[in-house]
Amino acid sequence: MNDYIVEMKKIRKTFGEVQAVKKGEFNLKKGEIHSLIGENGAGKSTMMKMLYGMYGIDDGEIIIGGEKVENLSPKIAIEKGIGMVHQEFMLVDELTVLENVILGFEPRKGLTIDFDSARKNIQKYIDHYGMDVQLNKKINQISVGEAQRVEIIKTLTRGANIIILDEPTAVLTPQETQRLFEILQNLKNDGKSIVFISHKLNEIMQISDRISVMRQGEYMGTVDKKDTNQAELAKMMVGREVFLNIEKKQAHIGDTVLKIDNLWTSGEKEMSKIRGVSLEVKSGEIVGIAGIDGNGQSELIEAICGLRKVEKGSILLDGKNITNESVKKIRKAGLSHIPEDRNVRGLNRSMTIEENIVAAQISDAPFSNGIMLNNTKMLEYTNELIDKFDIRPRNPQTLTQGMSGGNAQKIVVAREVSIGGKVLIASQPTRGVDIGAIESIRTILMDVKEKGLGVLLVSADLEEIFSLSDRIIVMHEGEITGNLQVDEADEEKVGLLMMGGKRRKEKCHE
Repeated sequence: MNDYIVEMKKIRKTFGEVQAVKKGEFNLKKGEIHSLIGENGAGKSTMMKMLYGMYGIDDGEIIIGGEKVENLSPKIAIEKGIGMVHQEFMLVDELTVLENVILGFEPRKGLTIDFDSARKNIQKYIDHYGMDVQLNKKINQISVGEAQRVEIIKTLTRGANIIILDEPTAVLTPQETQRLFEILQNLKNDGKSIVFISHKLNEIMQISDRISVMRQGEYMGTVDKKDTNQAELAKMMVGREVFLNIEKKQAHIGDTVLKIDNLWTSGEKEMSKIRGVSLEVKSGEIVGIAGIDGNGQSELIEAICGLRKVEKGSILLDGKNITNESVKKIRKAGLSHIPEDRNVRGLNRSMTIEENIVAAQISDAPFSNGIMLNNTKMLEYTNELIDKFDIRPRNPQTLTQGMSGGNAQKIVVAREVSIGGKVLIASQPTRGVDIGAIESIRTILMDVKEKGLGVLLVSADLEEIFSLSDRIIVMHEGEITGNLQVDEADEEKVGLLMMGGKRRKEKCHE
């Protein structure tokens, strides 16, 4: 008799022609935190969605509490004591915390909902595990960290002894992350079992008891935390050594190439409206913008690039006013842009590698003489960039729709950094790509800086911000809350500013 409360054996799952999981294996012990890691597309989320009953398995077996379970569904999973907190929270903004927790499982007192008993029951979990959540507040009035705690409380009130968390720290500040880890430790100490899905190796090494690794849909092995390190885990994930700590050379900072003064724009929601933002980027430096997603970073970049109307203020590119100019004019003035979503604004997935690489310059010499396209020059240029940026497959006529996230992103990066210009905006440049591509893209950004371009980097990954930036600007609810030299910044200080901490009144660049 083994001591596993969950076993997943020889799991296979396909979606159409894509084999998401080939040889999936996973097990879980009572009272442990077991992390499941792997690159994007490795199959880790798919594995856990099968355990939660969201997807059916094509082959293999799932054993819960010593019993093989057929036709698993979320309802059956909940009955078996399994809960899942998804990356996208399943909460209703206009309802209170209390109403969200009991939604679908409302206790009754005759014909009415028994809110008093529900409140007492939920408060026990809040107090016991140190959740710090106010039941009367609406979801749209609480922080992301609090919303995540509400999701955990939901699983507990439904009887969960096994809690799956899918990339739980992706939207949290460092302080909220540490708070989450304290709660997970409390849950573990109480005998709960946690499955922690992540790609952040520093956090994995902090929180885990055991770690399982997947690569390209296959199970690569399980190790105890005490017997491994970040480098070994990265090698298991990728199949080779990876070097993510890029050597940062001394910045040779020149003149201001991008100046934003008192900028105001609309936002997708109230907290993302841009309110009086002023900043500068100089040649030869990387300025990183840190902040929780949805606090105006996207709107700021869209305004700079001509994709969102500026209501007030100005944007100067190398001294030229580009405020509310067309995208084409702004690019001609010297702005390159790696967009945050390559599939929406970075690539045409129905076109080839060659067509995507030359798209921004197709009307210019040497690719065009105004009437005819020079196919030879286009092909030569594409092959040059394929070799230089290690884009795979190497056939320029390959359609991009079937390419991996990392290689698709390399096409966007290759096109934008090769155009030249004065300023490169890199918005979430390594989001959704594998570790090998992260290594490559970070090295490219450092090379661009050394060639004298000004780089404005937006990333939700604080480790990336610290690794690449010479200066860090922090945004919260559409405003700048901090402007720090990287050597005077740390995660605690930046994290507080990300939550709207005291604003620094100094100028944007000393």
